[in-house]
Amino acid sequence: MEFSHKPVMLDEVLGFVPINAKVALDLTVGGGNHAQGILKKYPDLFLYAIDRDAEAIASAGQKLAAFSHRIEFIHGPYSQAIQHFLDLKIKADFILVDLGVSSKQLDDHSRGFSFRSDGPLDMRMNKEDTRTAADVINLINEKDLMVLIKKYGEEIHARRIARNIVSFRDKHKFTSTRQLADCIVQAVPVKYRYKRIHPATKTFQALRIEVNHELDELNTLLDHLLQLLNPGGRVAIITFHSLEDRPVKHTFRHWTNPCQCPTDLPICICGLEPVAQLLNKKIITATKEEREVNPRSRSAKLRVAEKL
Repeated sequence: MEFSHKPVMLDEVLGFVPINAKVALDLTVGGGNHAQGILKKYPDLFLYAIDRDAEAIASAGQKLAAFSHRIEFIHGPYSQAIQHFLDLKIKADFILVDLGVSSKQLDDHSRGFSFRSDGPLDMRMNKEDTRTAADVINLINEKDLMVLIKKYGEEIHARRIARNIVSFRDKHKFTSTRQLADCIVQAVPVKYRYKRIHPATKTFQALRIEVNHELDELNTLLDHLLQLLNPGGRVAIITFHSLEDRPVKHTFRHWTNPCQCPTDLPICICGLEPVAQLLNKKIITATKEEREVNPRSRSAKLRVAEKL
């Protein structure tokens, strides 16, 4: 299956690339759609393309073959790539992070990300990782499973879902996405089974986050972003749910106002000064037109900051 999907807020992202940018990092290149737009619009720019999914790297390599002299691909989580850039003292003028799961990953039933069609309970973005969603579901104890679903899925029925999962697996181990989705539907109250959002959505999100250490990866990124940017360099991050957006918002806010003085002091005495400025005071979302043609963009939020 071709690794393709519509890039979210492509025009908005392109508008934030510094006009004189020479080096860019796309830390979640996916199918290469954002990267293609950047390379086309900025002919003097060199781009490092990172992704933990080998299939994404292969697909992006084909899509971006015409730019092979201006691009370098790196396979692995961006936490590893960050250390690589720090070790080599490589700094960028623009960094893009699109935290969404690609349409290819969701649509390929063999990857196990979606309950829309039956497939193995996998969910690994990097197939070289050893732990799958089936391992988590079948081995974690009920209390920890409830905490996981509540924390990473923000699921109000986490306790009922965890209890039903453990009851089911006492008789049969979970192996497929449909099997798990049906178990979750049985766990929630009847009035929640036929709403617009499928009852398994939040639990599947929680499992995906756990299997791929997504929030740990994001926190590592936020801790090192400024070290990767040249002065005047910009970072654009696209998030798709509150667990991603909240730490990005707080980090950007801290960059712009790091003062730790008590609020009742008339002047700052801690000496901490802003290290970045926000380029969008109001959160950027997809236009109505984009939301109509690309439903994936409906929950997307774009935040952009510039290093001082």
